[in-house]
Amino acid sequence: MKIEHIALWTKDIERLKGFYIKYFDATANLKYENKTKRFESYFLSFDSGCRLEIMQKSSIPDNKNDSIEEYIGLIHFAISVGEKGAVDSLTELLRSDGYTIISEPRTTGDGYYESVVLDPDENRIEITI
Repeated sequence: MKIEHIALWTKDIERLKGFYIKYFDATANLKYENKTKRFESYFLSFDSGCRLEIMQKSSIPDNKNDSIEEYIGLIHFAISVGEKGAVDSLTELLRSDGYTIISEPRTTGDGYYESVVLDPDENRIEITI
């Protein structure tokens, strides 16, 4: 078994799509639109085969979770960039482009080299080797 995709709601689907394309080399399919339900989505594909579905629907309320505090439920997902230098350089690029860095690049107690950043909707992303 494998995780096929993870889905995120957003208020600005084009902004979120652009973020994952620019910084994580995602490839987007054609936008799916259901005008009756006022629903839009993209599937973003990554080299590893896992996909991220981003969805927009005007009736979805804001998320009440705090992006810094941790609560029950999905708290982050990790994207591997292949090597330590890539973690460092992508973290610096995201910082210089104004994104929030939650955790600086480091080796964790369980041996991962990672940083943690927030995407435009404040979803946590671990950038790993």
